[in-house]
Amino acid sequence: MRVRLTVLGGCGAWPEPGRACGGYLVEHDGFRLLIDPGYATVPQLLQRVAADEVGAVFVSHGHPGHCADLNPLLRARALRDDPAPPLPVYAPAGALDAVLALDRPQTLAGAYEVHVFAAGASLEIGPFRAGTWLLPHWLPNAGIRLAAGGRVLACTGDSGPAEAVRELARGADLLLAEATYPERVPEDSLPYLSSAADAGRHAARAGAGRLILTHLWPGTSHQQAHAAAASAYDGRISIAAPGRVIDLQ
Repeated sequence: MRVRLTVLGGCGAWPEPGRACGGYLVEHDGFRLLIDPGYATVPQLLQRVAADEVGAVFVSHGHPGHCADLNPLLRARALRDDPAPPLPVYAPAGALDAVLALDRPQTLAGAYEVHVFAAGASLEIGPFRAGTWLLPHWLPNAGIRLAAGGRVLACTGDSGPAEAVRELARGADLLLAEATYPERVPEDSLPYLSSAADAGRHAARAGAGRLILTHLWPGTSHQQAHAAAASAYDGRISIAAPGRVIDLQ
């Protein structure tokens, strides 16, 4: 049975007009997992599924471009006559503190269950077997490797170049890789962010079947990012854009 990925957004830092920060809906066997609900992802999500049809949320780290829209998602589930059941949310320690503090505790009481994990842990999320990797970023960031239906999807969250990225993506059918810059990452961000060229090298060395570049800095040329990744990786490359759907079969 297929694993379906729907891209909700792919902007880094803040959403461009009509777009959203990185966010991804992954479906298998009727279960829907939302990964990194950053700025403006919930309007994209709600065009496709109802808020109460989300089975779980995974947050790679606590930067708002990866978790800010957890708040409107929880509001859409809780502030109605028939509140949805508590939503399981998986996140590193402290990653949700700021976004959960946006409302008074009683506003969203019973709307969520936080499952704190340390990167490196293995998780069972619905039908997905999930491995997590600690990847270098300003905040503790957990890359995730999802396996279901004989298919594997790997997602970096945000990460500087690291051997752990290649381990995360080893033999994956699809790698969703942060690629904030096309080729050159500013010196002060070198340990913490990656380029499209880095993503291409990771995908090639990991033997990933397909690469999606995400978290592009607003205003970045998609053509330039694609070309930078293609200089190192000869597989299929896409840019994360709202509405892009990929079936892994």
